[in-house]
Amino acid sequence: MTALQKQVDSSLKINPHNAWSQKFWDDLTPYKNRISEHPFFVNMASGQLTVKSFRYALLHFYPLVAHFPSFMALALAKATHFSESGVAETRDWLIQNIKVEERHLNWYRDWAGGFGIAVAELDSVKPSAAMNAVNHFLWNINTRASLCESLAATNLAIEWATGDWSSRVYKGIQAYTVHPEVSINKRTIAWLRAHAHYDDLHPYEAMELIKRLADGSPALQQRAFNAAKEGLAYYEMALDACYKIHLE
Repeated sequence: MTALQKQVDSSLKINPHNAWSQKFWDDLTPYKNRISEHPFFVNMASGQLTVKSFRYALLHFYPLVAHFPSFMALALAKATHFSESGVAETRDWLIQNIKVEERHLNWYRDWAGGFGIAVAELDSVKPSAAMNAVNHFLWNINTRASLCESLAATNLAIEWATGDWSSRVYKGIQAYTVHPEVSINKRTIAWLRAHAHYDDLHPYEAMELIKRLADGSPALQQRAFNAAKEGLAYYEMALDACYKIHLE
């Protein structure tokens, strides 16, 4: 965990759920589990995923990783009404975590490089419609929806599921050292290690901010839930596309 991340963690107190937020969390969990328990990640974590499918996923998920700070910046632009509950805290949190996300791009490039993918390939990739849908959704919701919905779709849904599967894959990534064209070392698994070790805090912090932003507004609570659920559905669509490559 970095010093910056410790600073963020210590400044945002996570309070126990109340009735509506507990139901929100519990009702969203099965949709999150559809990602973290997807056969694609199950095979990846066990070392059974084909290198072809692994490379396809690393390449076509790259735009999501590269644009993630931009999605958060769009949400940040909406955090202006500081008299409203949770807005100032959300602004501070987004600013700090955009800085954290900035370095993830290089880490991800190193991970892709370990599987033989050149930077030029990453920068020129044109994801399939199934894999690009999540990017379009996140861009749209962070541009047009409320601050609360933006957090729910991006920092709760996507980061919650990602932290979950990455911790499992990190434990089994050494299985790929048997492939002569794959390089597994400290540098090439930095992105995976980071998400497995500290990004699991992000969804809990995002949920805390959602609670502060939406408390007292059942309509906003429902919109935020729908945003998170839809984001996970697009995530699952992308994984289905990756898994088809594995089955070919």
